[in-house]
Amino acid sequence: MKMPVSVNLNGRSETIDVEPYWTLQRLLRDELDMTGTKEGCRTGNCGVCTVLIDGQAVKSCLMLAAQTDGHQVTTIEGLAKGDELHPLQRAFVELGAIQCGYCSPGFILAATAFLNENPSPTRKEIADALEGNLCRCTGYIKIFEAIEAAAVELRKS
Repeated sequence: MKMPVSVNLNGRSETIDVEPYWTLQRLLRDELDMTGTKEGCRTGNCGVCTVLIDGQAVKSCLMLAAQTDGHQVTTIEGLAKGDELHPLQRAFVELGAIQCGYCSPGFILAATAFLNENPSPTRKEIADALEGNLCRCTGYIKIFEAIEAAAVELRKS
């Protein structure tokens, strides 16, 4: 039996009927067409499905859609302001932190939550904060460099 869930998704109100067993990932990808939220391991180990719930990084494959009722959900599609990329998105592109790009949304959203709490991180703190996100292409150095560059830009604004 479906139940209504009301969320603020990327700055706009959405109400949708969901099955009690649907994950947030399923709701976002299959019902709301937010395909930037990737599907990976389905066990919370890879981080490609990371989104923000009230500003906190959450793996959407582990959260039920019904748990988001009344909350703010931000996906990679909602991070930019119009045509202007968020500093993390821009840094990932400019510094080559994106190779295949599959893991990038999860890294960018996890880094967004992290930088909101720690605007001047060390490389070790970045690595520790992102330990729940996996990349099989880049070797992480470019990802760390992009996050460091974005942190500098964010501190200026």
